[in-house]
Amino acid sequence: MDEACDLKVRVNGRHTLLLHQSVVCAFSGRLRAMAAREKKGKMTRARQSRGAAEALVSVELDGFPGGGEGFELVARFCYGDGRLPPLRPADVPLLHCAAAFLEMTEEVRAGNLLAQAEAFVDDGLCYWTWPDVLAAVKSCESFAADTSGAGLQEKLLSALFSRIDAGAETPKSNCSTSSTCSSSSQDTAGGRPSSAAKTPESVKPSCQSGGREWWFDDVASLSPPTVDKAMKVLGCYGADNKNLTLTRFLLHYLRRAATLRKADDSGGGVLAGLADTAVHGVALAGGGAAFSCRGLFSALRTVSAAGLSRECRRRLETLVGRMLDQATLDDLLVSGDGGGVYDVSLVMRLVRVFASSVEEDGSPSSSQRMRKAGRLVDKYLAEISPDQGLRVSRFLAVAESLPDSARDCYDGVYRALDIYLESHAELTVEERATLCRCLNYEKLTLEACKELARNRRIPPRIAVQALSLQRPPNSLQSPLSSPTPKRVMSDDEKEKETLRLNLGRMQGRVAELEMVCKEMRGKTRLSPRVVAAKGNKVLGGRGLPWMC
Repeated sequence: MDEACDLKVRVNGRHTLLLHQSVVCAFSGRLRAMAAREKKGKMTRARQSRGAAEALVSVELDGFPGGGEGFELVARFCYGDGRLPPLRPADVPLLHCAAAFLEMTEEVRAGNLLAQAEAFVDDGLCYWTWPDVLAAVKSCESFAADTSGAGLQEKLLSALFSRIDAGAETPKSNCSTSSTCSSSSQDTAGGRPSSAAKTPESVKPSCQSGGREWWFDDVASLSPPTVDKAMKVLGCYGADNKNLTLTRFLLHYLRRAATLRKADDSGGGVLAGLADTAVHGVALAGGGAAFSCRGLFSALRTVSAAGLSRECRRRLETLVGRMLDQATLDDLLVSGDGGGVYDVSLVMRLVRVFASSVEEDGSPSSSQRMRKAGRLVDKYLAEISPDQGLRVSRFLAVAESLPDSARDCYDGVYRALDIYLESHAELTVEERATLCRCLNYEKLTLEACKELARNRRIPPRIAVQALSLQRPPNSLQSPLSSPTPKRVMSDDEKEKETLRLNLGRMQGRVAELEMVCKEMRGKTRLSPRVVAAKGNKVLGGRGLPWMC
């Protein structure tokens, strides 16, 4: 074209292109209107200044999708007399949005860019490979508002999940997907299935079979809003999620999003919605029927990191708590979100759920399950005891969260208590005595009781109380009972009896000392006090210890 360019287009304030009005404005209604307004303004200014109007018309395009690259594709279409340039599937969303922005519709010219872009998708989508469809969906993320309003994003997402339905990672035909399918005017065989016919209802069965997980990592590379849109397109969002495979994918996606820190401040709400959707799927699958105890704990960690509603959290914790007897110590060691190393509040809620479910169950295995959970809680208590952020009240709450019947022996609780006292040396005597209330001294072994008596961190009166309850079997008999032959005592029983006798002597000595101290205090109050010249306190001319 020999004519001089008479249209200067500045795209997004960064790219400038010199074009011919007769070519570009023939396809773009928006550029035609903008050029006409600019011409009219130039002529008005020229008449006012009594000069000649400048031939070159300048227009500004702000917010143009795709920037200079997108406008170049549009220009190539215009200068190609309305023929699409060679395209990749990933270019379609950009070209579609650019055509809509420039008003390149059928009202402006028949066979315009917008109609051809839509036909390119409708006629060629069934030939695209999995990577092609995935690339096109990713391209939509940059123009989500425009492509979603036109239905292009939904169409591509339906096509993406229809590939999963087919279970194929290869194209449906040998047709090339880049340049060979670029023209929407090519003839196609009659009766060929169109991707536009794929509705969310027909895509729903795509993931029912489970086990087809080859696509998880690919789809997990999409942004949270795109995955959110996909769940809605499939009719599996929120409480409507009845698909186990999609639930597993969401857990995989949320775990990956947290690892790669894909969720920014603006996407947190979207991830919370996906987390709720995953929880509904887990609950509908019956929890333990489809997930192991460790799997449920993993799901709980994942959705908690993404953020979820209080109702969904309660629902998932109920499923996890009922299987607490199948958990391991590693499962319970969930990181705390503040105030401590571990999330003790979570474990307490799970223990309460478990205790309630076992009580309601009432089966013969209930006591065995309860004792198994008791051993697990004792291990957890020993693990969290060194935490400097663990308060006395929290330690007691965990230790007393299960009924006494959950433990045949309290040695585990004592070990955890000893670790806690050693790690929190600043505790007062009253606090240490309060901690000891979680012990059942009658269920302590002799070894643990002897260690408790020698433990300097245990208040003496607690040690005395624990020793006093360590009595040999059959030591209490009714006075009216008939005499029985003496039984040979074992070494353990002899040692217990020796400890009991020593305890009695100790208690008698303590009582004597208390009486002496009381008498000395009484004499101090009744005798006159004389203050010596040196300021010494005396009583009856004889010095008296001030401690009394």
